[in-house]
Amino acid sequence: MKIKKDDTVKILAGKDKGKQGKVLEVVSLDSKIVVEGINLAKKHNKPRKTGEKGQIISIPRPISVSNAKIVCPKCGAASRIGYKLTETGKFRICKKCQQEI
Repeated sequence: MKIKKDDTVKILAGKDKGKQGKVLEVVSLDSKIVVEGINLAKKHNKPRKTGEKGQIISIPRPISVSNAKIVCPKCGAASRIGYKLTETGKFRICKKCQQEI
């Protein structure tokens, strides 16, 4: 998968269209990513101990990797990812500015 953990992505479709966030987790078997602050779902937690209150927390849920584009750290634009082969290895590059990501 071209998007890795700790990349900054821009959301292209869905209720959070246009927002940016950091990738927290990559689920490669399903081609999904979990992005910080995007696609939040509410989870109800029961109290565990006596006297403790229950609570509702918001957790990020996975979204399809096809609905996100990586934000280039050099040019700041949302772009596709390409690869450049050199003698030292294979690097991801921004398709717009041709700089290494």
